[in-house]
Amino acid sequence: QVQLVESGGGLVQAGGSLRLSCAASGNIASIKTMGWYRQAPGKQRELVAAITTGDNTRYADSMKGRFTISRDAAKGTVYLQMNSLKPEDTAVYYCAAGVVPNTYFMQYWGKGTLVSVSS
Repeated sequence: QVQLVESGGGLVQAGGSLRLSCAASGNIASIKTMGWYRQAPGKQRELVAAITTGDNTRYADSMKGRFTISRDAAKGTVYLQMNSLKPEDTAVYYCAAGVVPNTYFMQYWGKGTLVSVSS
């Protein structure tokens, strides 16, 4: 149905910035919501940010003011601009997509891209 491929992860110093991209393929028209989640070692996967077809956004409190999610719905692409990065932001970041309208439930997931923030 939908395939997601993340890119843009890497190593960055604390206080720096990084921009993640996610390209969707397949039935792009079915996608209603796209977002980013992350999972740090020893921790559960958590929401970073999500955006709906109406451009409503949702952010985790720890990321508000530092991270910005945006999308190009026609292309099925979602971005995550990360600023003022902290070592605790180190995690594997996963792109996700949902096909249920007006929800943040995700049915499709990318394989993830590693973001490592050094101190």
